[in-house]
This record gives sequence, structure tokens and C-alpha cells, in this order.
Amino acid sequence: MNLLNIDKQRYRQHLNKVIVGFIVSFLLLALAFGQLLISLFAEPGGDNFWLNLSGVAIAFILVASVIIHFKHHPFMNEVLYVWQLKQQINFIYRKLKSIEAQAFTESNINALICLSFYYQACRQLYLLDDNTITMSSLTTAENKLTLFIDDRNLTIDSKDYQQQLLKAF
Repeated sequence: MNLLNIDKQRYRQHLNKVIVGFIVSFLLLALAFGQLLISLFAEPGGDNFWLNLSGVAIAFILVASVIIHFKHHPFMNEVLYVWQLKQQINFIYRKLKSIEAQAFTESNINALICLSFYYQACRQLYLLDDNTITMSSLTTAENKLTLFIDDRNLTIDSKDYQQQLLKAF
């Protein structure tokens, strides 16, 4: 995965529209399906909990299917990119201790590439989501990595990152 330049304002607008659209559609469909199931299958004085729950499940499946169907629409480009970026960050985070150990003790090139990508991806995500709380610790980690790479005269490019590199850790 390559890091892309994302317009923060456009991303936030599109994300907000997707979230609002999901919530409103889900709410309306859950109510509609719940009432439809109750009108078709309810017994007088009976418990309608399972019918309402079924309506919620049907609504969720329907709305999620629509989002999945349209995830490659140009309107969703930024939202999908950030979702995929978060996935990659999570994949790396799960193996971060092993990656850091191999990067700093063995100068493993693939580990250094993964760390470089991880820090740049985190920085981009934090800036897009206005998460400035952990920015100082991220900067410290990035500086440590940069010094390590420079001290060993290595050439590391985060563009070389691929998810397959994580299999070694």
C-alpha cells in the first residue's frame, strides 16, 4: 500500500455524509422492517423482541451491503483509503514488538521498511482525524528510527512496504 495525499476537508465531509447516511438509513429500515415483521407474524399480546431484532439485523445487512457495493465509487475514495490505511496500521501494530526488535537489533531491512511505513501512516491518520495527543511520542519514535537508519547509512523507503513483509514477523 502506498501513502496518498488526502484532502482532509474532503475526507471529513465524505466520512460525515457516509456516517449520517448509514445511521439514518439503518434507523429507518430497522423501524420499517421491525414493524413489517410485527404486522405479518406477531401474535396479539405476544413478545415482539425477536421480530424487532430480526428487523434490525435485516436493516444492518441491507445497509452494509449497499456500502460494500458502493465502496469503489469515487465519492468513497478517501473514506476507503483511510479504512485500508487503518487496517495496515493494525496489521503492523499486532507485530510491532517483533518488528521493532528485529529492526533495532538486527538492522532487518524489511522491519525498518515496515516501521517507516507505520510511522508515516500513523502521522497521516492522526492528522486526518485531528488526533494530536500522541503526536509527540510518534515524532520521538520517528526520530529514533531516522537516526538509526542514518547511523548505518541505509536507504529505506516506505513506498517499498507491502503487507507480505509482515509474514516474516
